Amino acid sequence: MLGRYLFRRACAAVITLFGVSVLIFLIARIIPGDPARIALGDTATLEQIAQFRKTLRLDDPLPVQYLTYMQGVIKGDLGISIYTGGAVLEDLQRTFPATLELVMVSAMLMIIIGIPLGTLAGRYRDSFIDNFTRLFSLIGVVTPGFVWAVFLLLVFAYWLEILPVTGRLSEGIPPPPHITGLFLIDSAFAGQWATFKDAFLHIIMPGISLSLASIGQTTRMTRANVGESYDRTYIEFARAYGFNEFRIAAKYALRPAMIPTLTILGLDIAIKFGGAFLIETVYAWPGMARYGVRVILHKDLNAIVGVVVIIGFFFVLINLIVDMIVAFVDPRIRLGSRAR
Repeated sequence: MLGRYLFRRACAAVITLFGVSVLIFLIARIIPGDPARIALGDTATLEQIAQFRKTLRLDDPLPVQYLTYMQGVIKGDLGISIYTGGAVLEDLQRTFPATLELVMVSAMLMIIIGIPLGTLAGRYRDSFIDNFTRLFSLIGVVTPGFVWAVFLLLVFAYWLEILPVTGRLSEGIPPPPHITGLFLIDSAFAGQWATFKDAFLHIIMPGISLSLASIGQTTRMTRANVGESYDRTYIEFARAYGFNEFRIAAKYALRPAMIPTLTILGLDIAIKFGGAFLIETVYAWPGMARYGVRVILHKDLNAIVGVVVIIGFFFVLINLIVDMIVAFVDPRIRLGSRAR
């Protein structure tokens, strides 16, 4: 049953990716602006523009352009970037690890802060802990990430001067050997603890800024679901059997409450791959989201499609992983039943 369920979800993921590639390919080509004119500038002659359009194959019918592009994708060629002049695949290989590392740190903060806070608030409803948690989560949800980014910069970088301002590493700190592209992991594997410490200090403020709104959302969702679980009869039965409160909270209250929380958590993490551009801009973080905004402004067709397809792929992948976890937590899903 579980294998059949996952197979259906994987097929749906492939169809979704195909639809995303077609949609973004069409949108990138119908938005106003001539990529050849933007790339060559206002001083280019009509002949130069026409020749460049021919090089980019922009005069071919859209179906032909799409098939040509997909043939290149199958071969691992995402085309040439007008913005950087290099291969789009190389640009993504250079910028994606920075965004991935930032999103991973943000996701870890969402899990290790949001879920415990929400569980405590749901267990001790209407107490001081609950009131504080609700206020904290409300402030996190209603405040945009770039506001937190500027606030943290002012406090920790300019006032207290305890955290670095921009980038992934300080000047003079050598980057670790390239293994995964994630500086924290690569420096730990290489034993370069000075690099690890510097990379960790650099990612604290961007990670917190990117995660605070989602921490608030995760806390609110967990609180509501855990509180609802504590109203169920099986909690009283567990107490009657003499189970301790930690076991009741972890196994009987939190586990059924995690299903909607995991769904929202997965969506939040996936969205951050594309929504991190403001945070990356504030902290001059050399990530893919920042790169994506720049190629959009230059109407760099190949780069736009490449960035969006990568974001779409991880969006689908993360949601597929969440579906697997939810199916493991809730047997009704993998068995295809609908309990009332």
